[in-house]
Amino acid sequence: MTPPPPLPATVAAAPDADFGASTPPQAAAARSSFYWGMKVLPRPRREAIFAVYAFCREVDDIADEPGRSRDEKLAGLAEWRRRVDALYGGPPAAPYALEPALRDAVDRFGMAREDFLAVIEGMEMDALGPVRAPDLATLDHYCDCVAAAVGRLAVRAFGCPDAPGRDLADRLGRALQLTNILRDLGEDAADGRLYLPRETLVRHGITAEDPQAVLRHPALPAVCREIAATAEAHFAAAEAAAARCPRATVRPARIMAAVYRGTLDRLRAEDWRDPSRRVRLSRARKLWLVLRHGVL
Repeated sequence: MTPPPPLPATVAAAPDADFGASTPPQAAAARSSFYWGMKVLPRPRREAIFAVYAFCREVDDIADEPGRSRDEKLAGLAEWRRRVDALYGGPPAAPYALEPALRDAVDRFGMAREDFLAVIEGMEMDALGPVRAPDLATLDHYCDCVAAAVGRLAVRAFGCPDAPGRDLADRLGRALQLTNILRDLGEDAADGRLYLPRETLVRHGITAEDPQAVLRHPALPAVCREIAATAEAHFAAAEAAAARCPRATVRPARIMAAVYRGTLDRLRAEDWRDPSRRVRLSRARKLWLVLRHGVL
């Protein structure tokens, strides 16, 4: 396999301290489904996307870092709000390694301030305490913040037209995040989190909010099937939105959709019999999807 594409110099050269205790973004991206969709982008667009990815890693690591108090997490996220404001003409923030790459992405592709801030808001929702069985409206807002907003930043770099690009981001973001939730049930439960919506749980006779108790409930597969159907509807709507965009601009989105749809198919086949087991697609399968959607 070829090595991962380079990050912008300001990101690639950043010391580990600038990215907290997390893996540097390039290496992390290379292990993620995200990376496979980005391989097909021309270098300037790819570098903008990796800058966005590095930003997302930064704020996610703040929200999830063990040992930090809630107040420390919120303070770290507030600093990122100041940094985002500074990118759009607000008071200058203290220098940080990612700033030149983010500023270039914002200036070159017209990324919206409110989408960066929405991502931070989603991280604040996690930082405030373990999410447990949110209502449907709260879950949808969370998905918009942590996934659809990232998509809205990404489609600017992809070069998608505004209206169908936004539709694509909003629908695909929700599809991807619901798939993540269904894939990561065991991992989230170990952290005291449960993102399955309360209304769906209650409809299937699950009233407990303790994550481990929910995972042991015999009705869990029925809950997950219902959420999987919602994710599939979002995938279908995203596909329709992608059809309204020039083909070259949606190749990364099509690759990511194919990878996550493959994961959703495997989850459905296993029917959540062991929710602690995390389903993954093989590297060969991901490469085939890149070739299918990125070249053909």
